[in-house]
Amino acid sequence: MNTIAEQYVKLVLAVGQHDADYVDAFSGPEEWLEDARKQKSSLDKILASARELATQLQSVIFPGGDPMLKLRHQYLTRQLASLIARAEMLRGRKFSFDEESKALYDAVAPTYADDHYRQILGKLDHLLPGNGGAGNVQQRYDKFRSDFIIPPEKLDSVFQAAVEECRKRTQQHIPLPSGESFTVEYVTNKSWSGYNWYKGNSFSLIQMNTDLPIYIDRAIDLGAHEGYPGHHVYNVLLEKNLLKGRGWIEFSVYALFSPQSLIAEGTANYGREVVFTRDERLDFERRILFPLGGLDVSQVERYYAIHELMEQLAYADNDIARRYLDGIVGREEAEKWLVDFKLLAPERAAQRVRFIDQYRSYVINYNLGQDLVKQYIESRGGTADNPVKRWKEFADLISSPRLPSGLK
Repeated sequence: MNTIAEQYVKLVLAVGQHDADYVDAFSGPEEWLEDARKQKSSLDKILASARELATQLQSVIFPGGDPMLKLRHQYLTRQLASLIARAEMLRGRKFSFDEESKALYDAVAPTYADDHYRQILGKLDHLLPGNGGAGNVQQRYDKFRSDFIIPPEKLDSVFQAAVEECRKRTQQHIPLPSGESFTVEYVTNKSWSGYNWYKGNSFSLIQMNTDLPIYIDRAIDLGAHEGYPGHHVYNVLLEKNLLKGRGWIEFSVYALFSPQSLIAEGTANYGREVVFTRDERLDFERRILFPLGGLDVSQVERYYAIHELMEQLAYADNDIARRYLDGIVGREEAEKWLVDFKLLAPERAAQRVRFIDQYRSYVINYNLGQDLVKQYIESRGGTADNPVKRWKEFADLISSPRLPSGLK
């Protein structure tokens, strides 16, 4: 499989010449990337090579005894199938939203009717200040949250404190290579709120988008999701255990539009629950983050009660993306729906639709990914009341080539 894995990596780099977002990270031989740039193989040639490689992969016979070898074979098979689907999309093939997510990410998200969200919004209506007063739910939610914006001049100190605590807690359970680190940059004009660019050798660049105000909950969310035990740790462990430890060259490249992303985003989102129990998080917010941000400590409980209810609206992203990308609604209607059903401010709704334009069905990886990872780890005993087991199962998952369909 090593020869096939090498060819797979080169095909990912070749697709990257047609899709600037496709290669999220690469730490393999620099000459492979240079060759891909020079050759710029046509999509037809890439597809022919990928299909031939898939046929070769089907005929591979590997010895039993090491379950990781079976996982590797399954991983390469599904990643390659996803690459073929992405190349077909770039060549003009049209998929429905659900067909696309299945082809690229090995998963299909459930569909919820508007009434599902109306029920949650009804609970929020009663919980938000000003019930029965002026303003609709979205306007009252926006007004409530305005008291929990991290002042720009305090953003870095709040974020760094959150990251350091996430790192300390992660290191108590997951051995990390000495010297692992990342730097943080604050950027603008992006469709996303945060991004981890893994550079290899246990180093990441994390960017935070400051186009819009950043609320206090995002400090731990981004610190855990992009850093510890999220994307940074995920990439460090794959590099340490699979690329360097086993010599599996396919882990020198990360194809963004692939099943790997559902595992990456799902574990990064679920990692927030792993690194902090609810009580631990509220205690840390109360003692450290709210004071650092100059926010009212007495409102911690109320803020997070509303925040947790808002998280039940997570699948709204999928449902509007499905309608929008399938041509059922237009841009303005999609933005309005996000305002009405996810309570996004108009400018945030516009940013979210820009994200959907760029990344399409990728949105399922956050919410469905989190739910699949949570179900998988807790079904194996990694429940909130057994944190040692939870950390072990989490670490094992982000050190293995497991697929989304393997989480069920």
